[in-house]
Order: sequence, then C-alpha cells, then structure tokens
Amino acid sequence: MLQRLYDRTLAIAGHKRALHGLAAISFAESSVFPIPPDVLLIPMVLADRTRAWLIAAVCTVASVLGGLAGYAIGYFLFESVGQPVLQFYGHMDAFAEVQRVFREWGFWFVFAAGFTPLPYKVITIASGVMILDPVLFLIASAVSRGGRFFLVCALLWYFGPPVRRFIEGNLRLLSVLFVVMLFGGFVAVRYVV
Repeated sequence: MLQRLYDRTLAIAGHKRALHGLAAISFAESSVFPIPPDVLLIPMVLADRTRAWLIAAVCTVASVLGGLAGYAIGYFLFESVGQPVLQFYGHMDAFAEVQRVFREWGFWFVFAAGFTPLPYKVITIASGVMILDPVLFLIASAVSRGGRFFLVCALLWYFGPPVRRFIEGNLRLLSVLFVVMLFGGFVAVRYVV
C-alpha cells in the first residue's frame, strides 16, 4: 500500500499541472494551511530533476505572496480571520510568544523562521498584527523562503538518484519516521513554542 501511495505521489508530481498545485499549497501554507509545500516539492524534483530551479522559484514566489496574504490577515482581519485560524490549529499560545519575540527581533525573526519548519502562517499573521515594515517583511520572506526552497531543490538536484533509491529502499521506515516527526512537530509547536 505504501509503495502504491509513493508511486502515485510521484505520478502526481510529474503531472503537467503539478506546478499549479505546488503554487496553491505554497501560497496557502504561508497564510492559513498547515501542510508545508515540501510534501509536493520533494517528489516533484525527484520526478524531474531538470525542473528543480523552476520548482524552487514557483514555490518561493507563491510562498512570499501567501506570506503577504497572511500579513494582510494580521493587519486587517486579525479579529475575524487571523485569530480563528490560529485557534483552530492550536497556535494561540505560540502566537503570544511570537508577539513577545517580535517586539525585540522583528525582521530577524521573520528571516530565521522562514528557514524553519515552524508554521509560517503564525509568523506572517504576527507580522501584520505587529505592523512590521512591509518592505522588511518582504525582504526577509523572499530571502529566507527562497533560501530554504532553493537549498532543498539544489540538494535533490545534486543527490537525486541516490536519494530516490534510498527512499524507495526504506519507504516503510521513512514513513514511520515522518509520522513520528510530524506528530512531534505538532506537540512541540503546541507545548514548547
């Protein structure tokens, strides 16, 4: 069953409209959606390494535009949209901590967070609430998100065939590790951040 799911994911990643799906996920993840774009970005590069740079660029642009949407939610619609989104995902405690850190670090916090697996929507919404300079926000988002996505794509472009063989040879173990890490990430965000 896992093998069929993996094969299906690679087939979707190689589809002619996969870039549209990646753009939609990247945009939504930066403002309201909990799933990172890496779940589609990685199989897309593994399916066609020659498009790695295009895939990274689409992911970056869409993520930054989604970040602007998150900023707008925080700035204009926090009470009606931003707060319910953060409450739905259980990120209100994290948001309070983010606000505290924002007062001191602002630009650098957005810059660092763009590289991490922290839920980026919390950062973008907080940027709007805290009225971080929009130009600084755009620069921090573009550099950090672009750096993250281009780094992932560069590594997959360079190490593609061995990575794909490793994944295919260890699919069950990697699936278990992914679920454990995903669950651990949600627990960490909920209780640590």
